[in-house]
Amino acid sequence: MLAAFTFNTAENLPVGLLEPISDSLRVSVPAVGLLVTGYAVTVAVSSVPIAHVVRTVPRRHVLTALLAALAVSSLVAALAPSYWLLLGARLLTALAQALFWAVMGPVAVGLFPPRVRGRVVGALSVAGSFALVLGVPAGTWLGRRTAWQVPVAALAALAAVSLVTIATLLPTSRPDEEPAAYGTGPDVRRFATVLAAGALSATGAFAGFTYIAKFLGDVSGFSPGAVGLLFVVFGLACLAGVSITGALLDRFPRSALSAAVATQAVGLTGLYAFGDRPVTAVVFLVLMGGALGPVFMTTQNEMLHCAPGRTDIALAANSGAYNAGIAAGAALGGLVLALADVRAAFLAGGLLTCAAGVVLLGGRLLQARNMGGATRRRAMDTTG
Repeated sequence: MLAAFTFNTAENLPVGLLEPISDSLRVSVPAVGLLVTGYAVTVAVSSVPIAHVVRTVPRRHVLTALLAALAVSSLVAALAPSYWLLLGARLLTALAQALFWAVMGPVAVGLFPPRVRGRVVGALSVAGSFALVLGVPAGTWLGRRTAWQVPVAALAALAAVSLVTIATLLPTSRPDEEPAAYGTGPDVRRFATVLAAGALSATGAFAGFTYIAKFLGDVSGFSPGAVGLLFVVFGLACLAGVSITGALLDRFPRSALSAAVATQAVGLTGLYAFGDRPVTAVVFLVLMGGALGPVFMTTQNEMLHCAPGRTDIALAANSGAYNAGIAAGAALGGLVLALADVRAAFLAGGLLTCAAGVVLLGGRLLQARNMGGATRRRAMDTTG
């Protein structure tokens, strides 16, 4: 959980320190923004290849190496005298995170009985969500009152604590012999459905979320100070969403994903339609925040069930698809913003999220039809 918190904070911290980093290294704000976009693209491209390369290495060794990479890259970033060295350190962190999300899930849930694996995934997601509620705001506050390098260096210390704990306490075993190495109900069609729905949901979410500050200021009419407070509200909604979903995940694994996607669609389209009214804007912002974390969490949980092969490869594919959606969503939102206005970006995001819901519904209907056909064939065989 601490490692998940540290990785997610490292990923998103530059968002709160764009201007201090820009002034310190004498580069433009868009160039600093590349530290986030390039991070997501790196995770999207490298997740599956790296997971395949280390598929036979004991997971204790892999996680120890990943946390060492996080600690070293955070120190290099904090000491970087130039933008390009900082970018290189960020890409090293991204490579480590690409593999971390693929390996961490099977290792953590494999330590517990199958009946509570959903709660374990929920706990990890809560820790990741704390990065938005606590990690990034605290890092931003510290970086603006001291220097942006201070919170970046603090991430190295957190990574070191996780590294020592895992290296000391985690059992060493062959990856293919771990309890959660393979899906509980392998299903290629379900795997493809969840992968597509997750990517569409991420694209839709970040088509709007990337420009949420502009929306709340220009459309909803909130002051800059109020916008900052609403970011805290958004983070708390995200934390509440993953906490509630995690408690129900073992009982309703498929319904949880559909509910999260539907809630996100309502939040995005509601902001488009009614975001010019401050009170309703807050309501739909909370709905959007309450769904953002659960969408990724529930797709990760689905991969532990429907993975057609090794769960680490399936989780890597899911992480890669989701991060590709993040990058695509930010780019799409920027394009829509240039052609129309910020409200249209939320409409585009809502429509894409609705498309994700259609994909899930189509997958469920197809599965029901196939099950019905199999039942009829068995009945005919029995009659014969």
